[in-house]
Amino acid sequence: MIKKEQIVRVPTVAPTHLDSRHCQSISTGAVLLADNLPALVVQTTFPFFMHRFPFGFRAFLVFLLQASSYFVVAYSKNIAMSLAGVCMASLGQGIGEITFLAMAAHYIPETIASWSSGTGGAGLIGSFSYAFITQAGLSPSNTLLVQLFIPVVFAGAYFFLLTIPPTVYSPTIHPSTWIIPKNYDKDVFEAAEARGDVLNTKKVPQRELGPLERIKLIGPLLYLMVPLATVYTAEYMINQGLTELIIFNCSQGLSLPLSSQYRWYQVLYQLGVFISRSSVKFFEMPLWLIWCLPILQCVNMIFFFFEAVYWFTPTIIIIFVLIVFEGLLGGSAYVNTYNKIHKKVNPDVREYSLSAASMGNSLGTNIAAFLSIPLYNWVCTMKAPGR
Repeated sequence: MIKKEQIVRVPTVAPTHLDSRHCQSISTGAVLLADNLPALVVQTTFPFFMHRFPFGFRAFLVFLLQASSYFVVAYSKNIAMSLAGVCMASLGQGIGEITFLAMAAHYIPETIASWSSGTGGAGLIGSFSYAFITQAGLSPSNTLLVQLFIPVVFAGAYFFLLTIPPTVYSPTIHPSTWIIPKNYDKDVFEAAEARGDVLNTKKVPQRELGPLERIKLIGPLLYLMVPLATVYTAEYMINQGLTELIIFNCSQGLSLPLSSQYRWYQVLYQLGVFISRSSVKFFEMPLWLIWCLPILQCVNMIFFFFEAVYWFTPTIIIIFVLIVFEGLLGGSAYVNTYNKIHKKVNPDVREYSLSAASMGNSLGTNIAAFLSIPLYNWVCTMKAPGR
């Protein structure tokens, strides 16, 4: 949401009557593509070699990319520079997701629930704080600079607060230790056994996998990755291709300016995501229900498509409720997919499986980005129904 509004300028007045669609020269689908294509490249290639790099190095790389993205977008002078900053954020997000999902293999299964809840909370806090601060009058650029403390908090939490299990490789200042030895897992467990120690970890030694074996291991995950990708495709078609075309006049839109309407769409979407990503602690979905989620999200997308074309909904409140529902579906698909993988796959390939499965949501998001651009342009060619 921050990236979209920093690049695309939206009217900031609540109109009494709408007779045009207020389309922009660059849709949020284009921003979504910049925000997710680099992450997709990371998530489809890095699991084949990233396991040789220490988790601490990966976390530091995420910190650098995220902090750099804030600076670049905040000080951007043109669209190309803004999109470059978005790409940096995407690289950081992609590396971060495969890193910490893989790291969850070293902890108890409930870690997935905590991770998912944290990602949902991050979206909610980020979107709400941005909407609140900009509503108070601070410019988007200054808002981004204010939020630079977030990468610092992330780095501090990893390096100073997180309890690192003994099975997580810790390098030293010597360059020779910056690559994880191939048999490190096996050596750690054998050394502990020789000493008679019991390691405080839920991880087992990970199987040494060649490139072909890694590709083959994706097959058994498809029954979970496919519905996740489908949910994300429909979800981001709504978020980035359709919702910015759903606008309301002053009386129907709670007197919200057009720019504020889109901001609060994102806040409510993130609220739904946060609630559902925290739900697995209380309710784990059976497989048949996980497979129902893409169907429901596609129905949701069809409704938003017709609303974007015909503007038939009488009040923005209905859209607010449906956007929360959209977030609930997306968050449920995410947390239940990774929870199932953590519990069902063989422990000796769990670390790789968790990181590789992230291709599902990333692929779905990128498909949505490619589709939402022509969809947005097509709807914009149609005459506005008027409100």
